[in-house]
Amino acid sequence: MVSPAPALLSRSYALPNGGCLVAPNENLRRLAARCSHFQITRSGFGGLNQSPKVLNVPSEGLSPVAGGIVALGKFDALHIGHRELAIQASKIGSPFLLSFVGMAEVLGWEPRAPIVAKCDRKRVLSSWAPYCGNIAPAEFHIDFSSVRHLTPQEFVEKLSKDLGVRGVVAGENYRFGYKASGDASELVRLCKEYNMGAYIINSVMDRNHYSQNTNSSDLKDRGQVSSTRVRRALAVGDMKYVSELLGRPHRLILMAKSQEPFTFSRNKVSASKLSLLNLAPKEGLYKNCSVFVGDEKIESCRVVIDAAYIHIEMDDVGSCSSSGTRDFQLLSIEFGNLHS
Repeated sequence: MVSPAPALLSRSYALPNGGCLVAPNENLRRLAARCSHFQITRSGFGGLNQSPKVLNVPSEGLSPVAGGIVALGKFDALHIGHRELAIQASKIGSPFLLSFVGMAEVLGWEPRAPIVAKCDRKRVLSSWAPYCGNIAPAEFHIDFSSVRHLTPQEFVEKLSKDLGVRGVVAGENYRFGYKASGDASELVRLCKEYNMGAYIINSVMDRNHYSQNTNSSDLKDRGQVSSTRVRRALAVGDMKYVSELLGRPHRLILMAKSQEPFTFSRNKVSASKLSLLNLAPKEGLYKNCSVFVGDEKIESCRVVIDAAYIHIEMDDVGSCSSSGTRDFQLLSIEFGNLHS
């Protein structure tokens, strides 16, 4: 289990009033109250609708990553392989994760839900601080369209001259440059040419027996931990395997709006799948889960996922009835290791 995330600044969001909620059970009353007027604390949920920060390098002055050590990758799942890159970067200097945004649009990929919700990435990176010398890695993004046609040398030159990076960390299978023409050995050679450190680490391998039975058409898949494996594990509802790959329980973020509010009835909170901000596991019953508001655990629960809804069933409740709902509510579900 990872250590708690360092405290961040708190923000309060007063949400529109309306309706009436009767919740005799204390835990559900607290949950409903926080959904109608909750305080976001230590979770990085400020700016829920904001995209990841895109690094626009000024023509003059230093870039935000100047003098730092950047880990290179896609960082979709923020899994244990990604964490290892950050750990190695932190041993050398100030750690950054440097990746690209807009790849799907430029390359014509079909849109898909992220594994980690955008508003939850700061919390995950903060949880890495104990592994990284008590420093939470910072995350920066470059618009993919601005570097798509760069040769491997031009890419490294950009890191050195435009961004002022002191060194890079990458996995042994990392590819870069136009049409992925550069590999790890070329990265080392070019970084040396530009007086930058280059540190190549071995892939973190998936030692779970389940991986032996995973049929993969991905030629890059040599048995290493990957975001693809996380997606496959979620697709079959194997939350124990997901936790092992991520190094933490999977957290699902739901945000209801006026047209799709959360509903409260008896011991259950229901949310439309349209409220999902990241990738859910397959349909089914999931035990040993927890429901959070902000970063505060409200109650242990079971989760039932069907074709259209996510139902959160509280473990310790009395009868409860509700009429009316609240707009723009945010809830998080953290999954345990067992799936029934």
